[in-house]
Amino acid sequence: MTAGQAPELALIHGWGIGSAVWQPLCEALSRCCRVHLVDLPGYGGRVAGDADFTQTARSLVEHLPDPVILCGWSLGAMLAARAALLAPQRVCGLILVGATASFTQRTDWPEAQPAALLDSFSAGVQERPEQTLQRFAALLNQGDGRARTLTRMLLASLRSQAIAPMTVLCRGLDWLREVDLRPLLPSLRTRSLLIHGEKDPLNPLAAASWLAANIAQARLEVFADAGHAPFLADPDRFVRLVEEFCHADAAR
Repeated sequence: MTAGQAPELALIHGWGIGSAVWQPLCEALSRCCRVHLVDLPGYGGRVAGDADFTQTARSLVEHLPDPVILCGWSLGAMLAARAALLAPQRVCGLILVGATASFTQRTDWPEAQPAALLDSFSAGVQERPEQTLQRFAALLNQGDGRARTLTRMLLASLRSQAIAPMTVLCRGLDWLREVDLRPLLPSLRTRSLLIHGEKDPLNPLAAASWLAANIAQARLEVFADAGHAPFLADPDRFVRLVEEFCHADAAR
């Protein structure tokens, strides 16, 4: 889907839940930007292919207008950041929502998830994919003041699109397990807006604070009492921040 007028804004979903997750915001965003809903390979009927994380990030930006502002959520934020590092001349702005440099805990990176969580989801999507994605939708809203409402919204998004193939879901979990962008992000020079839920249960606020401190032109906006989907928790504020960021970038 593409709607609205420039500046160009591409919305990139995260793991498990396809581009329909952005649908509640599309009308409002299309009043201020030309919105491109991006389906990652294997989602929304797209052919999955066998590209790795870096190849997927490169392909993503190559198929979008030049220049473009990338807005990625969770795994989509990691792909957006990698794309900006690969093609800085094409990406004129980054909006990273619920983002982290490494989803998985490491010896020097405790503000993340244990590998065991990803192992449990890997086993789940191979045995009962639909139920596993429903569990994920509930998990990412834990701690949010509107958890029940937001979980219903995410479940509706899940039902509105075909579930991605099991191989695609497992590959995404592998990326979340393996990818560590910390060595790369200090060289990122793209102007960036970080939007993060104060009570994000998947990527703690400390992970966003690290991004804000290590990306040269980054600004962090924290949504109080919000979980992993702040754009759904407070859509009006989210749209306002995106509009301000995109038009400030376009005016440069």
